[in-house]
Amino acid sequence: MSTLIQRIQDFNQGRDPERLTLKYQAMRRDAFVFLRGTCHLFYEDYPQETFLNQVPAAWICGDLHLENFGTYKANNRLVYFDLNDFDETILAPCTWELARFLTSVLIGAETLNVSHNDALKLCEHFLQHYIQTLRSGKALWLERSTAKGMIKQLLKDLKNRSRVDFIDQRTEKGKLKIDGKKTLAVSEEDYQTVEQAIHQFGETQEKSKFFKVLDIAKRIAGTGSLGLERYAILIHGKGSKDGHYLLDLKYQQGSSLKPILEQPQWKNEAERVISVQCHAQAVAPAFFSALEIEERSYTLKELLPTQDRLHLDLWDGKFSRLEKVLQAMGMLVASAHLRTGGWKGAAIIDEWMAFGERTDWQIPLLEYVKDYHQQVKNDWQHFCAAFDEGEFN
Repeated sequence: MSTLIQRIQDFNQGRDPERLTLKYQAMRRDAFVFLRGTCHLFYEDYPQETFLNQVPAAWICGDLHLENFGTYKANNRLVYFDLNDFDETILAPCTWELARFLTSVLIGAETLNVSHNDALKLCEHFLQHYIQTLRSGKALWLERSTAKGMIKQLLKDLKNRSRVDFIDQRTEKGKLKIDGKKTLAVSEEDYQTVEQAIHQFGETQEKSKFFKVLDIAKRIAGTGSLGLERYAILIHGKGSKDGHYLLDLKYQQGSSLKPILEQPQWKNEAERVISVQCHAQAVAPAFFSALEIEERSYTLKELLPTQDRLHLDLWDGKFSRLEKVLQAMGMLVASAHLRTGGWKGAAIIDEWMAFGERTDWQIPLLEYVKDYHQQVKNDWQHFCAAFDEGEFN
């Protein structure tokens, strides 16, 4: 059997070295970032023969953790708070989603200076509201008028953000800033390839000149996907009163969970991500499309100042603030499972409502999570030792 270090190196093989180095450096920082960057380890370790798999099938996010919730502008131009990263999405037992998220709560609590006992209470709050929403059989959503606490404050703060200011912060003299934090320089060959792809995409849209490319850079974002092809693209936005626009083009390599379970067929991996995300979220994101470039699939979306994640470190020692966040997250995960109910092999609404009434799976799930969170900490320490010895140079 491969060692932990070999498993990490094998999974990341072939990625862009410059951004892969940034990924490993981030994973060295703390166990929570390590968990975010090693989704494949979590599912490779998850037991295949377990009572916890005797549950409804869901279209899961696949890499659900505390920081995979955030805000986005929908195609109705309203801003929502919801699950926001579906690169790993797959049809699987719903407990896979719950176990990954609850593990992230126990790991993340340590970086937030939350006690282990309080972290367990947060897990229970999450499950309580997940179950409560399933029992209702009705999917809900969060926007400015329905949110509470830290989420409501985030949505209120976003109201004052300007897209023009956002573009100004990311550009200088009509070009993207190359700062080594959000962007890196792109090769001439990749620039031409991406520019041509956006031009061809624009030709299929109503206002083709809107998509005239002004500049392209490699984009640095996320943790798990760092090292995969990703670009920030500045376009002209001709005809818009607000000037230029910024796009995100991201290569979709396929879910790391795919080898584990048989899946429905998709045209390509970008179609998988977009289809599931648009079904699972309350309202589909604005300007979300699939592109094929040289037989490789990519997702294309607009980058907006209204996209942000919740900074949980601002809880300021007020436990009730974290309680409200975890309650909301439990509701949102259940709502995503309900929205995709009955679609492409997922459990129907009646099954979800019945699952919400069951009491035989919560305690075994929490026991597994408590054990596995310790393994994550041990794996991170092993990774740190190898990193410090230069094995990830």
